[in-house]
Amino acid sequence: QVQLVESGGGLVQAGGSLRLSCTASGRTFSDYAMGWFRQAPEKQRELVAAIAAGGTPIYVDSMKGRFTISRDNAKNTVYLQMNSLKPEDTAVYYCAADRVLHSVVSGTNDYWGQGTQVTVSS
Repeated sequence: QVQLVESGGGLVQAGGSLRLSCTASGRTFSDYAMGWFRQAPEKQRELVAAIAAGGTPIYVDSMKGRFTISRDNAKNTVYLQMNSLKPEDTAVYYCAADRVLHSVVSGTNDYWGQGTQVTVSS
């Protein structure tokens, strides 16, 4: 079992920045691909970014340039730096983990965090 705990969400004005963190426990963190998803009200959950166990990042084209995913294996933590935030970025952001990168990218991963709310005001 892998437990994922997100933090760092909150209310921010448009144009501002937030950094989300997701700390994992229960298994060897460096063996796992990680990802961030988001779900806005009445919308489907969507991939924001993923990062392979080896550290290679993958971004959704629409978010490339504003969001940066990174990981610190020594801290068992994956981060999502979000800059130039827009009201349409408002959503619950979820951390995801799986041994297989493709599973994270496709949203079929084994483990999810509980989510953290990000609200961007205009």
